[in-house]
Amino acid sequence: MTDGIENFKGKRMLERAEELDAFWAYSTEQLPEDKQLVLLDNVQFIYELALAQLELQFLGVRFEVTNGLREFRLIETQDEEKLRKKLAYFKLIKGKYTDYFRIIQKNRTRSVNQYLTHWIYPYKGKFHPQMIRALLNIIGLEQGDTVLDPFIGSGTTAVEAQLLGINCVGIDISPLCVLQSKVKVEAIDVLQEIMEWKEEITNRMGLTLFNLENKSLDETIESIPDEKMKDFYKIAKLVAISDEARRGRDFSKAFLKNLELMIASVKDYIDIKKELNLYLGKMDIKVGDSRRLPLETESIDGIITSPPYSIALDYVANDAHALKALGYGLAEIREEFIGVRGKGQVKINLYNEDMKKSLKEMFRVLKPNKYAVIVIGNATYLGGMQ
Repeated sequence: MTDGIENFKGKRMLERAEELDAFWAYSTEQLPEDKQLVLLDNVQFIYELALAQLELQFLGVRFEVTNGLREFRLIETQDEEKLRKKLAYFKLIKGKYTDYFRIIQKNRTRSVNQYLTHWIYPYKGKFHPQMIRALLNIIGLEQGDTVLDPFIGSGTTAVEAQLLGINCVGIDISPLCVLQSKVKVEAIDVLQEIMEWKEEITNRMGLTLFNLENKSLDETIESIPDEKMKDFYKIAKLVAISDEARRGRDFSKAFLKNLELMIASVKDYIDIKKELNLYLGKMDIKVGDSRRLPLETESIDGIITSPPYSIALDYVANDAHALKALGYGLAEIREEFIGVRGKGQVKINLYNEDMKKSLKEMFRVLKPNKYAVIVIGNATYLGGMQ
């Protein structure tokens, strides 16, 4: 099975990039020598071009936009190497690949945004990782600074901060969100141990009679002594449960396939860290309430987050199968979530009050003269735009 995984498009190594011209995100066509700032091939929306320009501006680059906003001419920069290490929307700086272009080669999926461990667990309403990397640059966060995401969700902010050497505090009221986010950034610490438990775990999958594999698998996972390893296998199980519930796939087959892919993705993460000599940020992800952040006043260097769209998406109902598998009662957990309590106008009022409390807490913990970026989208409820 491992040999098959090695042939996924996103796994192709940089030295074989010439073979990937058909995959638009990885195009390596020969470019004229005068093109010193080259955008990634998938950059096409106005907001992406705007973020690309802001990245350059906040990193102290003098540049000129040409060819109808599609191309950039580098006029002056004090640190080309810093640009290559940090930029999110550019592929080449003076003929040399950026770190981000090399990072997105490590992809086990068919989506350019799901490289490394980003793909693990099918969570609705995810950030685009590329946008988060750009925003971290735009608000001026440097290696060793700390970013907060009080609605950590699927952990995109955490992964991108870790790759840039920025520390991250991730908070979420959902234990499922915290679990998947932690696995995405912590499994790299215990890959060898994960591999050592793999045979024991997969052997349990052989007991298929009368669905005994689920009980036996649970018992085996719970017997794992290390929390990071245990979390990894819990998520592997939840991904298989999701595949079974949402796609009608066989649980055992889905578990074994996704386990292989997860292990391969974690290995990719470790490999790219070594290849690029990355200094990884420290991660602190935990269950908590954005309305009562467990943080000291003026302790955070920057905030990047997106509030829950609970009036448009019922997060409890959407992930009911996973929450039940983790042992949580849906009625009890619903009372803790923002935006899913009440009905009609009462629901809107509760949501607005909860968000006011969350915003006040963000203001409290943010250091003076620092930035908070809140990504929002439109939602319609009761016939009106919210």
